[in-house]
Amino acid sequence: MTVLVLDPRWPDMIPIGVRIRGTVAFTSEVPVSVRWAIENTADGESWLLTTDPSDAEAAARIAGGEEVIEVASLSDPVLAATRTMRVARRRGEWESSMTHESLLPFLEEEAGEFAEAVRRGDGAELKKELSDLFLQVLFHSEIAAGFDFPDVAQAFVDKMRSRAPYLFDGSTGVVGIEEQDRLWAEGKARERG
Repeated sequence: MTVLVLDPRWPDMIPIGVRIRGTVAFTSEVPVSVRWAIENTADGESWLLTTDPSDAEAAARIAGGEEVIEVASLSDPVLAATRTMRVARRRGEWESSMTHESLLPFLEEEAGEFAEAVRRGDGAELKKELSDLFLQVLFHSEIAAGFDFPDVAQAFVDKMRSRAPYLFDGSTGVVGIEEQDRLWAEGKARERG
């Protein structure tokens, strides 16, 4: 018996190396489109497909020692970071009390510490300070009511598509600074409307 834990963001992305043969059950949140794509067969083992390992049936099977396969995307450190921030905001009294405004002194402090690490040229310290800035981005994204971290990431991609179109047009080679400056200014002007 095997429990296959799918990524709730992309539940239809089943690892190519996994051969699902046998009786297949699904926890209730698994989309119908996934259910239709999986064939039940008489031969093979029993499978449970879920996007929620805390689901009662999934948790019972996992606790019972069934083999667990998680899709690789669940090991994504960005996903782990966003989940950690979401849980911290929900469970931590201090985190849940924070606002964009109350976090500003921390953001300013972390930006200053990052600048100091750059000036010192200390790679390990630079990584640590970047993680502190990343915490601030995650925190503000979690506080915001109208968007979340994936929306911030998409806004970055959209900005780069507008201001640095050569990154997306399939071209190769170095783009000169003058051309970059021109394209950046044009993109910024278009965004302002």
